[in-house]
Amino acid sequence: MREVRPLGGAMNDGMTDDGMTDEVTVYWRPGCVFCIKLRTQLRLARIPYRKVDIWRDPEAAAFVRSVADGNETVPTVVVGDHPAMVNPSVRRIREALHG
Repeated sequence: MREVRPLGGAMNDGMTDDGMTDEVTVYWRPGCVFCIKLRTQLRLARIPYRKVDIWRDPEAAAFVRSVADGNETVPTVVVGDHPAMVNPSVRRIREALHG
């Protein structure tokens, strides 16, 4: 599988004060209940994230299609240099942050 890099240039590859590495980027779209659920869980877990609306950003939509078998499946999440995760759990995101 080829490596696909997220949009927006280089991600933060340093460690944060809480032991987490890298930035979390959540690709989402309005009205997606799975996106709402994940974003709520991330806030409750106090995991900071950047959100990208794929309906407003055609390049982001193309990125999501490139990692989701041609589909615009959201939420799609990227944690630093880890491979993109399609509809991940908070646990999986946390593992990527700490691993």
